[in-house]
Amino acid sequence: MNVVMTRGVLFVHSAPAVMCPHIESSIAGVMDQRTGLQWTPQPAAPNVMRTEYVWYGPAGTGARLASALRGWANVRYEVTEEPSAGCDGSRWSHTPELGIFHAVTDVHGNIMVSEDRIRYAYEAGKGEPSAVYQELSLALGEAWDEELEPFRHAAAGAPVRWLHHVG
Repeated sequence: MNVVMTRGVLFVHSAPAVMCPHIESSIAGVMDQRTGLQWTPQPAAPNVMRTEYVWYGPAGTGARLASALRGWANVRYEVTEEPSAGCDGSRWSHTPELGIFHAVTDVHGNIMVSEDRIRYAYEAGKGEPSAVYQELSLALGEAWDEELEPFRHAAAGAPVRWLHHVG
């Protein structure tokens, strides 16, 4: 059986410095190799660090990385996994306040909302436009984007990879 390979990026937007070695250890456990992460101060919040890790591995690695970091107090992160043969792309976003959000993505990183999820938004909205809007906002993970956006901006000179940009 052929293993489908893909790639993605883990963005640790903010983590207390004391957590950095534990995060590296968790990532190394998933990837079965040392990571050599470069941690830099996160200018959006005091006393926290940020890093990113470009990975290559079997389809499903993004889910394994997101699961390895899930539930850690005061850690904000996102994981992307590009689509591959027979597999949709994915994005996981995590904040201490909101927990974890998962979305299927297309080849450009756009969130794909299923027909069933849209139908649910209509039904849950019961004809009330603001309720439909709120359900669609939840399906798109807008609350996670709003909370993570200040942390996505890196310090001057640090690498930045935009997950999305609406012009």
